Amino acid sequence: MFTGKKVLVIGLAKSGKAAIRLLHKLNATITVNEAKEIKDIPEYQQYLDMGIEMVTGSHPTELFECDFDFVIKNPGINYHKPFILRLKERKIPVYTEIELAFQVAKKQHYIGVTGTNGKTTTVTLIDKILKGQYQHVHLAGNVGTPLCDVVLDNDLLNEENHYVVIEMSNFQLLDIERFKPYVSTIINLTPDHLDYMASLDEYYASKTNIYKNTDLDDYFVVNLDDKTVMEYLEKYPVPCNQVTMSLIHEADCMIKEQAIYYRDELIINLADIKVVGRHNIQNIMTAICIAKKCDVPVTVINREIASFIGVEHRIEFVREINGVKIYNDSKATNTDATIIALKAFEQPVILLMGGFDKGLDLTEMATYGNKISHLVTFGAAGERFKNDMHVANSSSVENLEAATLLAIEKAKAGDIILLSPSTSSFDEFSGYEERGRVFKNIVNKL
Repeated sequence: MFTGKKVLVIGLAKSGKAAIRLLHKLNATITVNEAKEIKDIPEYQQYLDMGIEMVTGSHPTELFECDFDFVIKNPGINYHKPFILRLKERKIPVYTEIELAFQVAKKQHYIGVTGTNGKTTTVTLIDKILKGQYQHVHLAGNVGTPLCDVVLDNDLLNEENHYVVIEMSNFQLLDIERFKPYVSTIINLTPDHLDYMASLDEYYASKTNIYKNTDLDDYFVVNLDDKTVMEYLEKYPVPCNQVTMSLIHEADCMIKEQAIYYRDELIINLADIKVVGRHNIQNIMTAICIAKKCDVPVTVINREIASFIGVEHRIEFVREINGVKIYNDSKATNTDATIIALKAFEQPVILLMGGFDKGLDLTEMATYGNKISHLVTFGAAGERFKNDMHVANSSSVENLEAATLLAIEKAKAGDIILLSPSTSSFDEFSGYEERGRVFKNIVNKL
């Protein structure tokens, strides 16, 4: 199918490597462009031996004047870059690896989940519920495994009707052409990625790509409680069937008598749910709507939700020291995620906040000062965060370790320490996962 097709792969992160594996299997003629030098590319010789042309060290102008049938772009590469715009000017299709995998795989049951916050928790729970009922269920996308790898490792080039749950960032949705999920949702919309997107409107609009190819065989789960989502659904109408959910309004999935119901059927009592916070109730309701559309029985849905303890790095309980409970919320890489975490606790917390400064506005975040008993800021953004938050009891230190030790020193029995940085981690770590693991190691060594 791809024999003789000329494909350019830009960027050798996880998704680029997965795309190369799949394209090689499909006999495409592959050129790779990676800004890193040869010495920093462990696979360099292996790719040459596979017959792949390697262009490294920069993004040379002449490469983007060559003829390619299509291009696979790492989602992290800003699509406003001149070399990407040049490809689009020349009408050369630019895809992400998700679009590639979708186009070459046989027909599957795709579940697409996007939104600003809560995606990972939601897809992890959907995956758990579906695995409680079906044999062939796969988790892919932004949550860790590229869809190209899922397609290759589970022979989806030949097999049909697997359930594939995909967490999709707006970067992955920007370059969608045919991707069509059976059930999809936008969990919520709040400001993020303003260092990458041209405007907030463009960021929100990109999320609506998740349902643009759907039809009346498909379903979209609507969060009636999110005003911005509702506004964008009006702006970009949903072409498929809609299922509604709400914490406060009448909806297909709603709360009555301290329990979650789906169309008058009791699914689970709130008291049987282990994860904290109203935002997690919303994530659970989204998962319920999706599970019902995938014909999972209530007994299975109930069992899998009741045994769900959440996701690593997302308001994750680490340990209790001398009556002080410590939580790792390293995945909070924007202010809205931190606000959600603060709201999850009944009492004010000792908040650890800081990291790479990506220019996020803290005006709204600062209105939650009453949820913070002591603020400890750290890292490149530490000093600005301390000044912009206006919390009476606050300290700024150099790094995460110093912040953790200071918080523990200040805490007394009954307190809660919460790492919820509200920004990315690239000043000190490779990503939020490393930051969260380092934090847990510091705490567990005490």
